[in-house]
Amino acid sequence: MIPMVDLKAQYDDLRDELEQGFSEVLDNAQFILGPNVQALEEEVARYLGASHAVSCGSGTDALHLALAALGVGPGDEVITTPFTFIATAEAICYVGATPVFVDIEGDTFNIDLNQVEAAIGPKTRAIMPVHLFGQPVNMPELMQLADRHGVLVVEDCAQSFGAPIDGRMTGTFGAAGAYSFFPSKNLGGYGDGGLVATNDAAIAEELRVLRNHGSRERYHHNIVGYNSRLDEIQAMILRAKMRRIDRYNACRRRVAQSYKEQLSGVPGVTIPHDAGYGRHVYHQYTLLVHERERIMAALRSANIGCAVYYPVPLHRQPVFRDDYADVSLPMAEKVSEYCMSLPIYPELSDRDIHRIAETVRHAVDA
Repeated sequence: MIPMVDLKAQYDDLRDELEQGFSEVLDNAQFILGPNVQALEEEVARYLGASHAVSCGSGTDALHLALAALGVGPGDEVITTPFTFIATAEAICYVGATPVFVDIEGDTFNIDLNQVEAAIGPKTRAIMPVHLFGQPVNMPELMQLADRHGVLVVEDCAQSFGAPIDGRMTGTFGAAGAYSFFPSKNLGGYGDGGLVATNDAAIAEELRVLRNHGSRERYHHNIVGYNSRLDEIQAMILRAKMRRIDRYNACRRRVAQSYKEQLSGVPGVTIPHDAGYGRHVYHQYTLLVHERERIMAALRSANIGCAVYYPVPLHRQPVFRDDYADVSLPMAEKVSEYCMSLPIYPELSDRDIHRIAETVRHAVDA
């Protein structure tokens, strides 16, 4: 079986280091906001080139807390993409704001910046771009747009840890960048976890208060906050993986390049587009295919994992569709109909890449 992501292979490589780390955390017996959490935050901030990094309980919490710390709330609108995981829009709803969905680019699948500008109105408080599948959004252009209109930018970097644009990491352009440490991410733990990066000390302080029950001093609570703290064990695991993140991302690009060489020119198959203004880190390798069901059936028959990210755009999800019944976003709807993702992870072997690509080619020819 070739899975979509092989977490066991990565653990085997880290086993000795992690077992020692587990023992040290257990001996220290400080499991919440301990020394590994503090060290991880410092190391991530340094790696990203951000002034502050504040960890939290999940990637969804990272988005939510970032918006809350920036004061986004009821009556505000936040422009975002409909072609993403629902957490992006959930976070907007959590603070009482309204998601405004605009269509995506047909090649990168990222939010269409031309349509973003057209959607800005008097209630627009923020824009939330998603660096989808590890392909950076054109942040210099987006920041010019946002600054021109006086709106905030919160970057959803759940899938783009370690993706730079001209040497500057995604997540450091806007007022805040939100990251997910879900196990399958480029930098993933062994449970939920998240982090917000910011260059604003006041925002960082507000994030620390919000994640810890609204408390600046123990048992003194200034605001109603949340219980969203990264576990010490997860921080230890993430620190070990952080030391390898550039290698992991380079390996993902190696896999993507091999797929490109073997699938380019296959009729009815469109390979991922690399826009060239940022380094793609390939959290997913997502094709557009005309015969999706047939290709996926062939892959499953060959014991090869495959998935659809995402089969239903957010404005057509049951939770949102009544409110957005009159919204037409044709590119997102088309991409949802034809997209499918192949296995990609740093340890994927050349032999397995060839087997996957060959299965796709044969299914197209059938």
